[in-house]
Amino acid sequence: MNTQKTMHYTHNYLINPTNPITVNLVGAGGTGSRMITELARMNHSLIALGHAGLQVNLFDGDVITKANQGRQLFADTEVGLPKAVALINRTNRFFGTNWKAVTEQFSTTNLKSLPNRGRANIYISCVDTILARFDIANFLLNSNGNSDFERTKSLYWLDIGNAQNTGQAILSTISEIKQPDSKLYRTVTSLPMLTDEFKELLMAQTDNNEPSCSLAEALEKQDLFINSTLASMGASLLWKLFREGMTAQRGFFLNLGTFRLEPIAVG
Repeated sequence: MNTQKTMHYTHNYLINPTNPITVNLVGAGGTGSRMITELARMNHSLIALGHAGLQVNLFDGDVITKANQGRQLFADTEVGLPKAVALINRTNRFFGTNWKAVTEQFSTTNLKSLPNRGRANIYISCVDTILARFDIANFLLNSNGNSDFERTKSLYWLDIGNAQNTGQAILSTISEIKQPDSKLYRTVTSLPMLTDEFKELLMAQTDNNEPSCSLAEALEKQDLFINSTLASMGASLLWKLFREGMTAQRGFFLNLGTFRLEPIAVG
């Protein structure tokens, strides 16, 4: 019986890139609006450490409403603006980045209009529906071999989802990641996709992504701090890939109502 601890080593391009790591952030709602700030902090820190940093595209086709305020970081003056535009403009002004807003859904039906045909090194999905997750998975499985350039080669997918007080973040590899020889760890080349590993569970769920008419109604669906907690912890998982070059965990299940956290091992 092999008692070695399992470990996944980060793809080398994330650690020593020739260009900024390309990131597609899909969804600018409760979690996505928080994740963009975490990515900006990560980018600033990576550059300060001599890394090439991140280049982010934020995809979302929704506009800001009064019901979005409170749970999501939007001001009164931003009501009526596209979510992606408001968040990217604010981030670029504050951090001096040149990130891009895409005011449409990330979908296999509109790939021709997406930057780089939707390709990036890292995909982070913060979406409301099961259908959107399967659509992203379908895109990733069918597009990875179409890029000969490292800056648009699909490497990792981090999916973050939640209910009112619970949520999860799960990291997947798009294809096998070559691992170094290790005498200390049993290395793992592939991290399974959420849509494969939890397919039956996802199919059994019912989507409820109807827009809320007020903040009070929105808080009945998702508690005030679940999104920000998931965004910070999900970003921390990515940070480990960059800074430590390896991870023994590929995600977690969180219950904020009971303050319980269950890590998911890589193997």
